[in-house]
This record gives sequence, C-alpha cells and structure tokens, in this order.
Amino acid sequence: MVSRNIFLTGASRGIGAVMALELARRGHRVGCLSRKGLGPESQDVPSELRDRLVYLKGDVLDGQAMGAALEQFKAEAGSIDGLVNNAGIHIEGPSASQSLHDFEEVMRTNVTATFAVCQHAFPYLDMAGGGLIVNMGSFFDKLGVRRNAAYAASKAATAAITRCLAVEWASRKIRVLTVAPGYIETDLNKAFLESEKVKSFLASRIPVGGPAQAQEVANLVAMLFAEPISFLTGETLYLDGGQGIAL
Repeated sequence: MVSRNIFLTGASRGIGAVMALELARRGHRVGCLSRKGLGPESQDVPSELRDRLVYLKGDVLDGQAMGAALEQFKAEAGSIDGLVNNAGIHIEGPSASQSLHDFEEVMRTNVTATFAVCQHAFPYLDMAGGGLIVNMGSFFDKLGVRRNAAYAASKAATAAITRCLAVEWASRKIRVLTVAPGYIETDLNKAFLESEKVKSFLASRIPVGGPAQAQEVANLVAMLFAEPISFLTGETLYLDGGQGIAL
C-alpha cells in the first residue's frame, strides 16, 4: 500500500481523532490540525503510531494559520498529497428565530473554511503531482430537517464545492470527494444517542440499524486513500445505513 501524507482538520476529537489513528495505522503520515494543536486527545495513541502523527495548531478560519500549518507539515513530511476537511460545527435552532449570527457562523466554518483550506492545499497537492481531497458532508444535505436549515445548507454547499473543484482540478490529477455520514456515535454525542427516545427513533428510521461507530467513517476514508481510482471524483458517498433513501 502506498503511504501518503494527509492533512486532516478537526483531528483532536470525535470522528477526526478516529480517522487520524486509522490513517496512521495504515501507514500514512497525518498532519493533525486542531485549534489547540492537540492530537487525538480522546484516544489512546499506540506508541508505534506516534511518529506518524504530526500535531499542528490552527483555526480553519485563519488563513495565515492554515498556510503556516500546511508549510510545517510539508517540512516534516516532505510533501502533501492528501487532505481531509473534517472540521465543522453544528448549531441548530428554529428557522423563524435563529439568529443570522449563528447561521453565518455555521456557513463560515463548514463552507467558507472548507473552500479556503482546499485553496491553501491546492499548490501542495499540485506540487506532489496530484492527490485526493475528502470533504466531510452529511446526509442532511438532501433532507428537510427541522431546526437544521443552517447545517443542512452548509453540507449541501460542501457537496457543491466538491463537484466544482473535482471538475476544475481534474487536469491537475487532484480528485475531490464528499463523504456524507448519517448518525455516527462519537465521544461527543454518546450520551445523547443513548437516550431511549433517540434509540427508538433511530431503530425505526435506519434500515440496517444504528447509529454507526466513528470507526466506520474512518474505514471508508482510509479505503478512499488506499485505492487509486482515477474515475472516482466529484461524488458524494453516503454512509447512513440507508436512512436517507428509506420511506
């Protein structure tokens, strides 16, 4: 398997932390970006993986910090040929009264920052002769979800960015994909998902049962980096147990 150097945002907790470890476990070098410069803080990092994790500090909304973090990772890894845009926020609220400040914060973090990090990473991927960008979306991008206009809109926009960059950067051998999870259990939402009301709701809505574990998202992302499928670009890959298509 080819070892890659992958820049991963939002790497300290939740799905990002699990992805960082899985990518490192498969032999990749991972630039783990977080606001505090921490690694997968909620996970036990095996000693044999520590040298494959490069901890980087920066806010995805700070262009200067992103440039510095990418340059630091390149200096340590030698090149950058992968990017996972995982950092994001989720602020819900009733559409009739949600503040525009909250709406704009979701859009800035989930959409503007995703686009900006792709822009910052482009010259590094181009210099490496191509690579893969994975943007983290959500199956909310195709659903009408109460109290989630901002989040759903942000993830629909993420998928649109993926499609546009995939077409525009194909000639540079840069592929761009969106991975759109459904309900995934992490250390951040475990208590919420364990309530009987939520369990009952998900059992009735997810055909294969659920929620899924973060490891399944990590496995999918790692698989995408493992297989050189040149024709697979611009697509949104849903990982929701069939919930988004079930009647």
